[in-house]
Amino acid sequence: MSEELPPSDAEQNEAADEVRATDADAWSTACAEDLAAEKARRRAEYGPPPGSAAEELRKFVDAVSEKLSSVQSPLLGSLAGPAAQQVVKQVVQQAKAAVEPVIERNPDVFDHLAAAGNELLAAYRSAVVAQEQRWTTRATDLHKDLDERRDGGEDAGPGQRIDLD
Repeated sequence: MSEELPPSDAEQNEAADEVRATDADAWSTACAEDLAAEKARRRAEYGPPPGSAAEELRKFVDAVSEKLSSVQSPLLGSLAGPAAQQVVKQVVQQAKAAVEPVIERNPDVFDHLAAAGNELLAAYRSAVVAQEQRWTTRATDLHKDLDERRDGGEDAGPGQRIDLD
């Protein structure tokens, strides 16, 4: 009969670590699968997510440049048309050449500017709503005062009552 020794504590710890590692991998794999499924569902429902502010600016510059390049000016006539169109293309190319390096070097700046713009818009809305509330309460108080004056009887004001009969 051979007697086997019970596993040592070190062997038990290694086995437990191995189980924990596979559990952690299973958990991270399941989370990654769930996240991918949720992203796919949102893409299907809402379309592709917007890019960063720098990417959106780049798209905007491209769209404006395409539009300006395709516009033909009826004001310049047929003689100046090709020359004017060439000047517009040159200006558009210069603008793109000036904007592109700025976007490449500082893409985060545009995200910060977009966030600051959203904050300014929220502050403006708050101010407008507060002012509108003051106007509406003031107008309501004014209407109440006018109604009280009208209902005050004949002695309500300093004017005379004139009978037109």
